[in-house]
Amino acid sequence: MKRIITTAKAPAPIGPYNQAVLTGNTLYISGQIALNPETSQLVLDNIKDETQQVMQNLKAILKAADMTFENVVKSSIFISNMDDFSSINNVYGSFFDEATAPARETVQVAKLPKNVNVEISMIAVQ
Repeated sequence: MKRIITTAKAPAPIGPYNQAVLTGNTLYISGQIALNPETSQLVLDNIKDETQQVMQNLKAILKAADMTFENVVKSSIFISNMDDFSSINNVYGSFFDEATAPARETVQVAKLPKNVNVEISMIAVQ
């Protein structure tokens, strides 16, 4: 059985999907972009601030499922420019203990929703 996880502290879905789905003890979090849920504005000032907003959105969804970044077992990072990798990685890494960080891939893509520069999805386990 699946349970839909939602929170007002992360952006509302803009299509036929949910912020996250919990099935058994596994949480699947949809890709998050740097949309500030309080203002509904994109945070695109610079790649570090953009990534910080994405991670805050993910944190809010994890919290809604009674989880933290410690529960994350897999991350997928999609970026529009591999030259931003180092900056994104520094912000992303600040949310994890390197010794227990999740598995991950980082992929450069041609275009992301709303022309953002980074989107991150996660899988977490209780």
